[in-house]
Formats: sequence, C-alpha cells, structure tokens
Amino acid sequence: MNQDKMHLINKIFNNETIRTIWDKEEEKYYISVVDIVGVLAESKEPRKYWNWLKNKLLKEENFETSSITRQLKLKASDGKYRLTDVCDIEGMFRIIESIPSRNAEPIKKWLAKLGSERIDEVFDPSIAAQRAIDLYRTKGYDEEWILKRIKGIQDRKKLTDVWKDGGITENKEYAILTNEIYKEWSGMKASEYKAFKGLRKESLRDNMSDIEVLLTDLGETATRELAKEYKPYGLNQNKEIAKRGGKIAKNTRDNLEKELRKSVISNQNNLNYQYIDEKEKLSLVPELPGEVTINE
Repeated sequence: MNQDKMHLINKIFNNETIRTIWDKEEEKYYISVVDIVGVLAESKEPRKYWNWLKNKLLKEENFETSSITRQLKLKASDGKYRLTDVCDIEGMFRIIESIPSRNAEPIKKWLAKLGSERIDEVFDPSIAAQRAIDLYRTKGYDEEWILKRIKGIQDRKKLTDVWKDGGITENKEYAILTNEIYKEWSGMKASEYKAFKGLRKESLRDNMSDIEVLLTDLGETATRELAKEYKPYGLNQNKEIAKRGGKIAKNTRDNLEKELRKSVISNQNNLNYQYIDEKEKLSLVPELPGEVTINE
C-alpha cells in the first residue's frame, strides 16, 4: 500500500500534532488513535490510556475497537517508525464519542448538531440542497458554475438509475463503469485523474475545466442513452456500453484538440489545492465549523 502524509487542517483539534497517513488506494486518511486520545484526554501516557479505553469499551459496550482500527507504521518522536493503531475519519469520531473528557465535549456537541441537521434534511430535502449551494459559494464558485454543477448531479443520477435497471447494484460496480467512461475519453481512471490534478478527497468534477466537464457529461449522457437503447444487463455488458459512451466523448476531444492544437486535459484544479508529501509529523489544526476544509 502506497502511503504519503500531509498537513491536514480539519478544524477539530487546537494546534496539536497528530500523525496522519493518506492511503492512495483507498482514498482515505488514517489517523493515529494514540495521538487523538492523548490530546483529548490530556494524558501523559496516551498508550496506556488507549489500552484502558479499549478494555472499557469491550466490557461496558461489548465493542471491539479492532473493528474500526488497524495498525500501520508511523514515525515516533525518536524518528523511528513503529506499528501503531490508526483509524479512518469515521472511526476517529466513534472513538471521540467514547472519551470521557471535557476536551471532547465540544466535538460531541458538534457531531450531535450535525446529526440533528441531517435528520431535518430527511424531512425537508431542500435544506440539503441549500446547504450544498452555500458550501459551493463559500468555496468561491460563482452562481453560473453552481447551477451547472447541480444539473450535473441530476444528470449523473439519471445515469445511475439506468445502470440500476441494468442489474448494477454495488457501489464498486458503479465505480468500475464510471472508470470505463473516464479511461476511454481521458486515458485515466477517476483516481488517476484526481492524482493528476493533485486532488485527494476533493471532488474531481468540482475541479474540472468547462471543457473537461463537458466531455465528462457527454460520455455519461452517451452511455445513458446507449444503455436505454440496447438494454445491457450485468457488469460485463454495461462495461461495453460505458466504453462506447466514453469513445463518443473521446472523438469529440480529438476533434477539438486538433482544432486547438493543444490538449484540453489540464492538471489544474479550481481552488489551487496543493499537498506536500513529507516524512515529518503532521498537524491537525481546528475550530469546529460545519465543514472540513483542507489547506496548506
């Protein structure tokens, strides 16, 4: 598993050093559990505290922390790499909820507020739509771009609905079909395209140029219409249709690049994300906002 590190400013802790690892294959962050509990519990012996907490959760809640943690080698204060328990973001919040410390209370309240807001959105989906629009505005996108993005989400849903009718039900299968479209017109899988643009958790489509979005939409729309016409069933048949849809977008790309005499594929991202891989400890610096932002 290829791993790298970054300064993850996720506004949860206050100027404390937390070791993190980015897993490129899983596109997921893993965070040192010992560092988390050491900060929130203000423990001088965080490893002992973590062992105590694991036993407490097992005895009182019959909860095996091994279900949300794994071991990876992280750099210790002496410069050596040692195996230590790590968890992903979801696991991190689960552990925080179990820490009986005043330092953890602000985060627990924040999580409770987020949970309440999501329940409200179940009863009134327009709240979720407005939240998405407001987030895009906060990130600096203009109104015209936001309108196109919302429409793109609707068009994507139309495609996945057609795939569902064609026997596609697993998230992994949706990802495979999406990659077939991307590979055909751009020469890259979605994960490779994100890496090319210097992205990690950020949305690929949110960081495309107008032409890149147009080609993506064309490939997906062509795939949808072909699937409606030929009614493929199962992964293999749908993969062939996805390739044909992507090929239509590739033909358009080739014609446009011939006229422009340059590539329309750009490694630029809209908000100038830049990650710096390094061997040192990583910082998580926060407050408690309604969103997680990543800067360097």
